[in-house]
Amino acid sequence: MDFWQVLPVALALVLVIEGLLPFISPQRWRQMVAAVAQLEDRLIRNVGLGSMLLGLALLYWVQ
Repeated sequence: MDFWQVLPVALALVLVIEGLLPFISPQRWRQMVAAVAQLEDRLIRNVGLGSMLLGLALLYWVQ
């Protein structure tokens, strides 16, 4: 499969997954966003880095 065929599918799946919590429980999502807004930038960056590394590891594992 070509990269340009897979990329839109991957982005669509990200949007579906990201939209689940606000759809299922908007109040809880709002609370989570407020809690994240209170975190230090360093912690948010570390979570982002961990998420990216986990994603890369999963991509490596399935390929």
